[in-house]
This record gives sequence, C-alpha cells and structure tokens, in this order.
Amino acid sequence: MEAVILAGGQGTRLLPYTSDLPKALVPVCGRPVIEFLLHRLKVAGVTKVHLAVNHLADKMKAALGDGSRFGLSILYSEEPEPLSTVGPLTLIPSLPETFLVANGDILTDLDIAALFQCHLRSACKLTVATYRRTDRIDYGVLQTGPDNRVTTFSEKPDYHFLVSMGIYVFSRSALDFVPPKTRFGFDDLMFTLLENGEPINTMRHEGFWLDIGRAEDYLRANNQDAAAILRLLG
Repeated sequence: MEAVILAGGQGTRLLPYTSDLPKALVPVCGRPVIEFLLHRLKVAGVTKVHLAVNHLADKMKAALGDGSRFGLSILYSEEPEPLSTVGPLTLIPSLPETFLVANGDILTDLDIAALFQCHLRSACKLTVATYRRTDRIDYGVLQTGPDNRVTTFSEKPDYHFLVSMGIYVFSRSALDFVPPKTRFGFDDLMFTLLENGEPINTMRHEGFWLDIGRAEDYLRANNQDAAAILRLLG
C-alpha cells in the first residue's frame, strides 16, 4: 500500500505552537505528532509514503529524511503554493490504483488495513473513516415557536456528530473530479462527487481518535489522553 500524508498547512489555529514548526512536527508526548501516524501506516502494511509539503517544508525533510528509520520510503511533493487538502494529490505522479490519504496531525488506533479492504469491497471512488464526536454547548439552548415563545430548553446540552477523521482511501479515478494544480479541498471533492451522483463509502471507527488542529485538543493530547496516545506505538 501507498499513502499520501497532507502536511503543507500553516496550522494557524494551533498558534503559538506552530510559529516556527510545521503542524505535523509539533510534539505530542515528546514526539512529533506525525510519527504516530507513520507508525500506524507501517503496521498496516504501507511501504511508501508521499508527503505533501509547503509551509516550512525544509524542516519536514530534515526531521523525517527518507523514512528509513520508520521502515518506510518517504518521498516529498512540494506545493509551489497552497492547494488545500485534495489539490496536492494532482502533483504526485504514478499514484497506484488505490491509495490512502491522511492528514498529518491525527492520532488514532484505527485499523488502517481494514479501512483499505472496506474500500476495495465498496466499489466506490472514495471511502471516509468516520467517528462519532460529542460536543457540549456551554450555554442554555432554547427553541422557540412562531410566536417567539419558548418550546424547549436544554442546559448545556451535548450534540453528537458523525465527522470525518481525516483519513481516507481513494481510487485513482476520484482524481478525475479534481482540477489540476488548483486549490481544491476535501469539501470541494465531497460536494462534486455528490453532485455527480457518485456514491461515497464510509467506515465508522469506535476506538481512539483525536485531531490536534485546535489548541484545546492539542493540550488534551499532552495531558489526559497521553497514556492512550503512547499506546499507539505499541
């Protein structure tokens, strides 16, 4: 298997931790966050990783090298300008018929090999790993009727969402919907596939997942979830 890791973003939501580091290199439990993903890819059977880089690309190359110390072959694809989360795929030649794509700042114990097989069985162009996330609203939430009178009230309710984990399996034919060398995000691809009547497969993960793109989640990773994160290397 081959994988593309998207690691070109500036990580502005994670400032000041990303003021002089690419987001994929910020330390979690004493190690660059991307190392946890590289380990999970290796365990799943991935042998080659294409790293899509832009912001502070030289630091990424210096930190990870050719990938040999992770048991992987790492190749770098540098964007001349930011192309969002799907556009960078058009710069990588000779991608296989089926390949993984992942954001460089996620922590998960997802069975990546099972996700790959789920995609192959689906006959879809795209499979999205999903997770049920719970967010609490720290306010009293009201609903009102046409007369502006309260119909229901909830104090600090929890809301549940099925979210994308930031890890996918692509069939190469999905790239037929992506304009070359153009800023094009995952949201653009989802809308385009749906508008064209293309089915999109999902696989729901019930285990551990954390995206450190927000400061509060980054702090959580280095504190209350530290033990679970260190187990990802086991």
